[in-house]
Amino acid sequence: MKLQTYLLLLMCSFYGIIQAQENSFIVKPYLQDAEPNSIIIKWETAIDGESRVEYGTSEKLGKSAEGSSYKVTFGASRLHEVQLTGLQRFTTYYYRVKTDKLTSDIFQFKTPPFSGEAEAFNLIAMSDMQIDRSQPDKFNEVVNEGIMKYLQEQFGGEVPDNLALVMIPGDLVAQGSNYEQWNTDFFKPSEKLFSEVPVYPVPGNHEQNSQFFFKYFSLPENGDPAFAEHWWYKDYGNVRIIGLDSNDEYRDLRQQYTWLENVLKETENADDIDFVFAQLHHPYKSELWIPGEEESTGKVVKMLEAFSDKTGKPSVHFFGHTHGYSRGQSRDHNHLWVNVASAGGAIDNWGEFEGRDYDEFTVTQDEYGFVMVNVDPNPADPKISLKRISRGNTINPKDNEVTDEITVYKLNQKPKAPEALSPKEEEIATTKITLKASGFEGGRATSTHTASHWQLATSADFENPEVDRWKQSENWYYEENRQKDDDLTDEMLARLKPQTTYFWRVRYRDQYLSWSDWSEVATFKTN
Repeated sequence: MKLQTYLLLLMCSFYGIIQAQENSFIVKPYLQDAEPNSIIIKWETAIDGESRVEYGTSEKLGKSAEGSSYKVTFGASRLHEVQLTGLQRFTTYYYRVKTDKLTSDIFQFKTPPFSGEAEAFNLIAMSDMQIDRSQPDKFNEVVNEGIMKYLQEQFGGEVPDNLALVMIPGDLVAQGSNYEQWNTDFFKPSEKLFSEVPVYPVPGNHEQNSQFFFKYFSLPENGDPAFAEHWWYKDYGNVRIIGLDSNDEYRDLRQQYTWLENVLKETENADDIDFVFAQLHHPYKSELWIPGEEESTGKVVKMLEAFSDKTGKPSVHFFGHTHGYSRGQSRDHNHLWVNVASAGGAIDNWGEFEGRDYDEFTVTQDEYGFVMVNVDPNPADPKISLKRISRGNTINPKDNEVTDEITVYKLNQKPKAPEALSPKEEEIATTKITLKASGFEGGRATSTHTASHWQLATSADFENPEVDRWKQSENWYYEENRQKDDDLTDEMLARLKPQTTYFWRVRYRDQYLSWSDWSEVATFKTN
């Protein structure tokens, strides 16, 4: 009798578990591909059934729309997708999803403005949240103690009012072909965020070109038809976001370069677009992890640099792969390099791998965190501001500390060209000298001197300079600022050739990436 009772209880427990699974979400609702007049809502259930969204401009809802569902695996689960259309631009909506008797909580979202509308907005960029088994809750921490807490403390109010979208340049999970990881390691920790803010990822190497990535995400289908969701672009206000696939082991990337070239050419004449953000997984250069560099990313960087030179529209490439934060800028172009890892993946600590101090990078930090981007579309002077919000690391934890920031304006207000002071029209009795220029005068009231570029040549055209050197006011490598106390108005040179006439010049840069014109050319002769 006791055995029968036990078996009955066991069967009831098993049935209860099955029923609970059937009456719950595998993946709670999340947002995709938002437009001023439409948005896609997706969720996953253990059972087949209706794909319905009830929505409206208040919690009373009042409207409904139906979509479709499809299998994620060979099992019974279904991924539901509903596109809401006929929405009003830049408007808050409330919604809930229904599959038969299964009904979600009520969430909200805000539609984007049209391109060209002067509406300020924020976005977040983060990457490499694949689970670290030694710290399995780190991505959950970054989202809920990092992003959600930061938004509340800085702005208050509702999340969609303060955050427009999230960019993720790859490595969402540790193993893209592992179905369970998508729920437990990515969607579950982030459900409070992505139920109210659309997410736009691109694949990293850990996605392994998995079908799950392309099933779970409905990205803009404006790439090449055969690879529509591998590369794409999305406009939000005055920003064009370009998603790219840097995994060359799965396909020939030359087709992507051609597509990117065409998109950038079209963007040249898009008067409503002031900034271009490109996200791709692999870095071109990486101070923390040289083996992670990809030359193919360098091709993308060069295309973005050329675009910014031609149009005057600043560009940013967001990447990951190296598990830490880096921010740098191209020397001759209005272009930023930003590594937005790590949002959960194990930190690539200083000294753990082969590294290198690159001139381009101002700061590299072995830490967890995310990047907050504010876009100010002020038609008179549009700008973007980036802040690194740090969670620190295991040795030095931080609670949403701002560890780096930069602002870039579209309109270039050059600093005043410096004056070459000495040596000037004189003979030098040594082969070791110090070039000296005048003080810095910015083009903006807030401008400060952040870089100098020196050239020395034996001809006045500087076609083949013997010295072509630039330094920034800060160069954080490990925990050391290698440019501390450096006077950017002078530069020491050694090993000059005797009995040689030299020509030299210098230009200054401010913290907004604006270069001055070159100084007038000065000359001297060594004895």
